Amino acid sequence: MKTYRKQLIHWLFEISKTIYTRIFKHHEPWGITTNQLLQLPEASFGRHLGEFLNQHGFELIPKVERHDCYHVLTGYGITVENEIALQYLSFGNGKQSPYMYGAILLGTLILPDYLSYYLDSYTIGKKANTFHNLDFKKLLNIDLTILQGAFFLRSHSPIKNI
Repeated sequence: MKTYRKQLIHWLFEISKTIYTRIFKHHEPWGITTNQLLQLPEASFGRHLGEFLNQHGFELIPKVERHDCYHVLTGYGITVENEIALQYLSFGNGKQSPYMYGAILLGTLILPDYLSYYLDSYTIGKKANTFHNLDFKKLLNIDLTILQGAFFLRSHSPIKNI
């Protein structure tokens, strides 16, 4: 039964991201491809972002590029439970958006099996320095480890190698 609930959430994510982007996102997209990111220096945040996208067969979603940056910065994967946990972490970090609230509400109601993971993620976001509002495009050349260390205390980090 859990598999069906995860599929439902995945389907909801796929449908809602296009609608949300069209209604709420009015800024210019980055216009950067995965291949361009892969040309950045090896230790850079941008290179790691490119590797993340390449590993999963993704390209940056125009106007919501920041979401994939959160994955790379925090080390959260792309499973449904990780996506929901990442929304909790973002909420703990101070982010406010209709999409985030919807993902948290529906994700918790449909997939409550991971509630302790979600709450732990919220706590990590709460204890981290604020990153949810950064212009990540300007940080693509920064060393990923340095960037992660600037936001997460070693004792409260979702990343194992900090």
